[in-house]
Amino acid sequence: MTTTEAAMTSTTVSARPLIPGWTVRRMLALVERNFMIYRRSVTPLLYALVEPVMYLLTIGIGVGTLVGTVPGVDVKYAAYVAPAILTTTAMNTALNQTSFGVFSRIKLDKTYDAILPTPLSVTDIAIGEIVSAVINGLLTSAGFLVVMALMGLIVSPGVLFAVPASLLIGFAFAAGGLAVTTYLRDFADFQYIQLFMLPMYLFATTFYPLSTYPAAIRPIIEILPLYQSIQLVREPALGHWSWSLLVPVAYLAAFGAAGVWIAARRMTRMMLS
Repeated sequence: MTTTEAAMTSTTVSARPLIPGWTVRRMLALVERNFMIYRRSVTPLLYALVEPVMYLLTIGIGVGTLVGTVPGVDVKYAAYVAPAILTTTAMNTALNQTSFGVFSRIKLDKTYDAILPTPLSVTDIAIGEIVSAVINGLLTSAGFLVVMALMGLIVSPGVLFAVPASLLIGFAFAAGGLAVTTYLRDFADFQYIQLFMLPMYLFATTFYPLSTYPAAIRPIIEILPLYQSIQLVREPALGHWSWSLLVPVAYLAAFGAAGVWIAARRMTRMMLS
């Protein structure tokens, strides 16, 4: 390579944007591609719904018979736990798709190697995967909401707010999951995700109120993304409305936006290097 060619190559690489542009039309092409595959089998969506229903039956109903009503809330335990489990349903569905699903498409299926020669940019791919995950999270959340209604666990019409809330929750965790996935080296690294997700699932007030913790511990719990997500769903579901709901809305929107930026930037480096 001559000096001139080397200089031109260097200029081209340095001029490449850190995050390529994207369009809604191109992004939706990837979403359409994903759902053409999903419609061949509804098993993944059913599995994503079965697990939270099992938690509701074993903990919400089973433990609920021992607990009775939740002190300070005056609703039966199952009705208190159900909105939180709905929240985790949106979280897990979205996160699993942009973590394990995307990692498999990168490392095993080499799906994106076939997509990149098309007009789609890496950012189109990243946002398309997030949108696909959000839609799946919405579907499983809506399904769980139907289960709640059939089991008589609806306390307030405000539970319907869980539907738009699940979109925001799915966005935050889908984007966050995609960002984390770009740092994984192999499938063994997924244990690190579980090392964070499982304790958060157990401690982020899924099964009991924040007041259970000592005052010194509560700020740590409150910064967890799942805690903010649960607040966004549980409070309206129990008929509690206040301006404080804007806190989890802002938190999750910022969390998701940061995840999109990190994921798009790192995927660009990975796929175009």
